[in-house]
Amino acid sequence: MTDVAKNILLECGKPLIFEVGNDKNLSLVSAENRHGESLRTIVNSMTVFQKEALVTSDRTGKTWRFASDEGKYLQGTDTAPPPLCHLTVGMVASYMNEIVALAKLRDVTIDRIELIQDNYYRMDGSMMKGTMVASAHDVDLEVKIDSPMPKSEILKLIYDAVSASPLNGLMRGEHESLFTLSHNGSEIEPDKALPVQGPTLSDPGVMVDKVEPADGNWNEHCVKQGPTPKLEHSVSGAGSALKDQQNRMLHLRGVCKIRPDGIKEITQFLYNPAGSMFTLLSEEGPENGGQGRAPDATSYISAGIGFCFMTQFGRYAKMQKKDLQSYRIVQDSHYSLGGASGGTGKAGTADPLETHVYLTSSEDDEFARHILDVSEQTCFLHAFCRTDLKTKIRLSGFE
Repeated sequence: MTDVAKNILLECGKPLIFEVGNDKNLSLVSAENRHGESLRTIVNSMTVFQKEALVTSDRTGKTWRFASDEGKYLQGTDTAPPPLCHLTVGMVASYMNEIVALAKLRDVTIDRIELIQDNYYRMDGSMMKGTMVASAHDVDLEVKIDSPMPKSEILKLIYDAVSASPLNGLMRGEHESLFTLSHNGSEIEPDKALPVQGPTLSDPGVMVDKVEPADGNWNEHCVKQGPTPKLEHSVSGAGSALKDQQNRMLHLRGVCKIRPDGIKEITQFLYNPAGSMFTLLSEEGPENGGQGRAPDATSYISAGIGFCFMTQFGRYAKMQKKDLQSYRIVQDSHYSLGGASGGTGKAGTADPLETHVYLTSSEDDEFARHILDVSEQTCFLHAFCRTDLKTKIRLSGFE
């Protein structure tokens, strides 16, 4: 595994986010479409905590490349947004999609709108004792809106739009993720992790290294803004996420606005552990009423889940001083179309995630099985999937 001190994300010279221009040459394909939108996400480790993901959508036919890093709390270089940022960005973008689409369907006038979303997670227990567990908690969504419509009508629209989001399918109910495991090129049976009911997908190997950006200026799609202002609970600092005993809350915020050109601009704040702010862009493809000039919401969501899961492999190997030379995943996610944006008129649904794990290590197969179980147990976003969660909504206006 490459030294964490190296900054391959900078050295490779590629933008942090871009549409892949040579995806057809690399034979990048999506998962089979089950419910309206399916995505295949390939995530590759570059260093202990620097990762890149390729997300291919069956609905749009596009592949987006995302980059992720960690901050000082994990002794990362803070070059790119952390994994949880991508989920927050995709989630708030999806909510905005459904609110705007549903308002149009119901002929509800919105003069101005801004979404402020807070996501919360916890990590508790000891890594050495095997009791460390991640958890996900209910989401707070403040909707700042100017509209001549009655508040009761606006509030009903917001609740219905949140339910219509494809992400609703992962939040409501309990979705235990499914896995296959390959160690040093050989498939082995997982231990506690539930198995995928189907064939193991091929290891993507070095395919990720060969992607090239499509024509365009991608530098504005992910811009670092500086440190997040500290709140009273911004107490987790450098190295905090590498301590054996954990008892900490994580808090992220995403603020979503719609630019004059129709692209959604989301600023992400990492309050605890203390981290940086990043501004990212999102837009749906023509299939969902946009122009596809930036990544769509479900691509961000799928990348975020894959990134978070991969972080746990690197963290465990680093903390336990185990040999983990390389690790990759291929993750298939299946969502319904948005109830408003996709015209289904229904609440969003989703299947459990199906993740194929590929490890290269001088350790034995029992290590491979154990690190898979630990990584699933300590992944905030697999906890997000297996927990029945709600989004608590508050309306406010502009000053």
